[in-house]
Amino acid sequence: QVQLVESGGGLVQTGGSLRLSCAASGSIFSRPAMGWYRQAPGKQRELVARIFRFGATNYGDSVKGRFTISREEAQNTVSLHMNNLKPEDTAVYYCALMQNGQDFWGQGTQVTVSS
Repeated sequence: QVQLVESGGGLVQTGGSLRLSCAASGSIFSRPAMGWYRQAPGKQRELVARIFRFGATNYGDSVKGRFTISREEAQNTVSLHMNNLKPEDTAVYYCALMQNGQDFWGQGTQVTVSS
């Protein structure tokens, strides 16, 4: 079993910054691929950012240059640094861990950007 606990969501004004964190525990391989996805009301869940085992990253087009994903010293914790936030970034943000052909999901954390 894999457990993912997210933290750091909240309300921020346009142009502001937030940092999300996700701590993974349970049956986890070393340095698993992890990422962040988001889902806004009435829209499909979309990729925000992913980080792979040896540090490679990829980002959704709408967040490139504004968001940064990083793996913390504990290795099974990833953070998402979000800068220059826009109202269209408002969504529930989900942490994901991918290993052995399976995807595991956190419960989600709300990010709301006011205009």
